[in-house]
Amino acid sequence: MRDTFLDHYDCNLVQAFRKLQELGKVEILASAATHAYFPMLAVSPTAIRAQIQIGTEHYEAVFGRKPKGFWLPECGYHTGVDQLLREHGIRFTILETHGITHAEPRPRYGVHAPINCPSGVAAFGRDPDSSKQVWSSMEGYPGDNDYREFYRDIAYDLDVDYLKPYLHPGGTRIDTGLKYYRVTGKTDRKEVCVPERAERRAQTHAASFIFNREKQVGHLASIMNRKPIIVAPYDAELFGHWWYEGPTWLNYLIRKVARVRDTLRLITLSEYLEKYSVNQVAILSGSSWGYQGFNDVWLNASNDWIYPHLHKAADLMEKLVESHPRAGGLTLRALNQAGRELVLAQASDWAFMISSGTTVEYATRRTKTRLMRFERLAHQIQDAAIDESWLSAIESQDNIFPFDIYRWFQRNRRGRSPSA
Repeated sequence: MRDTFLDHYDCNLVQAFRKLQELGKVEILASAATHAYFPMLAVSPTAIRAQIQIGTEHYEAVFGRKPKGFWLPECGYHTGVDQLLREHGIRFTILETHGITHAEPRPRYGVHAPINCPSGVAAFGRDPDSSKQVWSSMEGYPGDNDYREFYRDIAYDLDVDYLKPYLHPGGTRIDTGLKYYRVTGKTDRKEVCVPERAERRAQTHAASFIFNREKQVGHLASIMNRKPIIVAPYDAELFGHWWYEGPTWLNYLIRKVARVRDTLRLITLSEYLEKYSVNQVAILSGSSWGYQGFNDVWLNASNDWIYPHLHKAADLMEKLVESHPRAGGLTLRALNQAGRELVLAQASDWAFMISSGTTVEYATRRTKTRLMRFERLAHQIQDAAIDESWLSAIESQDNIFPFDIYRWFQRNRRGRSPSA
């Protein structure tokens, strides 16, 4: 793996994926600048436009082409966001299952064909059967007894004196990645993982997945007047991180699918839309793939304090841009940094971490730091008294999106036209 990363890919996995896309082997979707959860920013369309525009602009710089698809962070959909995607030339997105099945009128084919929003953006729905079979740690493949146990690491299994040279200087036990046990079952007495057995299970599960999809497609094809599509999105961290054998499973799956092309084949969403350009039009339902399927994770009693500050900051950013339409020099730098601080504060991960109770203090500090930096920059811009040394310091710490991003916060500004 090290040689592949260093020699074959020259330490640049992004360009490796770009090459695969140029060969037509994969389709890479754009996404929001900082994984902002759109339903909670809906009161400020300008903030969402900026998230979309920065994300798509960065995508184009990296991959050398405009994106056709857009991944909504956490599959978070609210009415009207499809129009904002359309303004930026986006052709399709993906929703959680009930975002499609609860649409009005009811989709004729459920989640097994896309539906078009009134804006013209196509929406694909996540297939619950295939998702559950892979994603669920209890009922899905990752929980099999022969797979490596994620939660047992030598950092907690071995004597601290033995581990001391390899631990955090403060002596804190942190995961090393060396995990010798297998899932075994619902017991604390874990057995040693046998890689050969785990690999065989991955091969068996790949065959199982294909068998079930063939049965599913066979049934759907008998009641549909077009070829059904099964959309099965997963968090990338499932493969190799939570489920160590996940990449092995994918390897077997892709190779096995290639041998059953008469009944099942892999396809990109753009390819499907090229084949079926006319789709049912419906109004989608607000939804997400978070707990309970809506906004609970990102808006609850633990984290609701965040949003008034984000909304106020977004409104102030619009005013700053309007009052400095042709900014240059130090003011331009400050406006761009203010935009960076704002989009970093909008990242949905902070609210998620607070809600889950895992790293509450850290997430709270990061949120407040971003907002306080933004407010300080805003006041300095308004007063024409920018502290250049301090600005340089925070620019060096957080220089994400090293291009002029402030312009995308202009109120009522539209992105590229759909025909662009």
